[in-house]
Amino acid sequence: MGVEDLELSNVKKIAIVGASEDRRKYGNKIVRDLLSKGFEVYPVNLRSETIEGIRCYRDVEELPKDIDLIVFVVPPEIGIQVAEKAIKMGFKRLWFQPGAGSKQIEDLVKNNGVEYSIGRCIMIETSYRNV
Repeated sequence: MGVEDLELSNVKKIAIVGASEDRRKYGNKIVRDLLSKGFEVYPVNLRSETIEGIRCYRDVEELPKDIDLIVFVVPPEIGIQVAEKAIKMGFKRLWFQPGAGSKQIEDLVKNNGVEYSIGRCIMIETSYRNV
C-alpha cells in the first residue's frame, strides 16, 4: 500500500477532518468541491453543528462505519492523533492534503496496512472522474 495505491474509482462516501464553516478555507472549499462532484460528504469539526447544510460530526469516532475515505485538512500534529483513532476504528483509506502529512503520519499508515495518499490534492485527483 502506498501513495499511488489509493484507488478512488469506488469511493462514494468521504469524511473531511478539518471541514470548516469559513468558505475561504480549504476545509470548506473541499467540502463544496466534493459535493459538486456527487460524493456523499461527512464533515468532521469539533465546533460546528453543520457545514454547508450538512450535519457535522465532532470526531471520527462518530462517523458511520461505511465511510470509504477520510480526508485530512488539519496540521500534522492534529492529523496524527485523528489518524490513530481512525485506524483503531478500522478505517483503511486515509488521504492527507498538502501540508497535512508528516514522516510520523507516513510511518503510522505504512505500519498499519492503510491505503493512503500524502501531499496530493483530493480536488485535483477527483476532477477527471465521474461518480
